[in-house]
Amino acid sequence: MPRNDTGPPQTAPDEKSVLLGFLNYLRDAITAKVSDAPEPHVRTAGVPSGTNLLGLAKHLAHVERYYFFGDRITSLRRTMRPTTKDTVESILTDYRQTITRANELVASRDDLTEPLRGGGPSLRWILVHLIEETARHAGHADILREHLDGTTGR
Repeated sequence: MPRNDTGPPQTAPDEKSVLLGFLNYLRDAITAKVSDAPEPHVRTAGVPSGTNLLGLAKHLAHVERYYFFGDRITSLRRTMRPTTKDTVESILTDYRQTITRANELVASRDDLTEPLRGGGPSLRWILVHLIEETARHAGHADILREHLDGTTGR
């Protein structure tokens, strides 16, 4: 069943709201692609690299925790691989909780030019990078989901 894409937000009162609006739009696209994809297809590789829908959401949660909270990632490849214990519900719950925490952190900051930690990148850079990262993987999810069952759009 195709979905209609609502498009990204058109306006916002300030730069932080614009950046967060675009990031949230893309996060929603990822969760929509994964949320009703059937097992075992949601975890089945759609390309030779092994990329799958559930792994994309798992990966994005890890990447957001890395940039916003400094959580360590020992293997990017492993963040893309759901385990047998991972379910659509558990992965999306983790991703949504990460998003909530990240949005709270962003809301608590007034200056986009300051780094979140030590000599790290600025909050502006992190938001722009996560827009790029999430958009890239949303495109992957679009293709995987269309190949899986014909679902297109958000």
